Amino acid sequence: MTDATHPHDPSTAVSTPPASSTTPHGRRAAHHPALRPRGELTRGERAADALRNGMGSWGFVIAALVFLTGWMIGNRSVGFDKYPFILLNLILSCLAAMQGAILLIAAKREDQISSDLANHDYATNLEADEIVKSIHELTKQIHSCVVSSTGATPAAQGAV
Repeated sequence: MTDATHPHDPSTAVSTPPASSTTPHGRRAAHHPALRPRGELTRGERAADALRNGMGSWGFVIAALVFLTGWMIGNRSVGFDKYPFILLNLILSCLAAMQGAILLIAAKREDQISSDLANHDYATNLEADEIVKSIHELTKQIHSCVVSSTGATPAAQGAV
């Protein structure tokens, strides 16, 4: 993953700007009606999104590698945490425990977003089904009006 948001990733779509804003190209930015704008999210939801996006990035991986390398080089044999780096192991264990909890919170949030999107899609499909049925009914009515005004039977019209 990268720090940049992906246009088809529902978890990053939460932070899309309101429908009244514009894109860098001057076009009006779209906002999915099933997602709440960033301003309506709770502080915990925004924090979970930010931490998930931060911890799931190459920037975090590189920063962690630089930190670990610096710690090990700085504490080779003269530092306060000499080899086998007991304090570093404690810090990494605590970090792993916290990351697990934060990522579970973020996953739960992403599941909620997916559920909201699925519910919206289902409602949209029901509306589309009703529209298609009404168009079909209108088409049948138009067909029967055309057939009755010409006086021809449907089989005879097909033969012409």
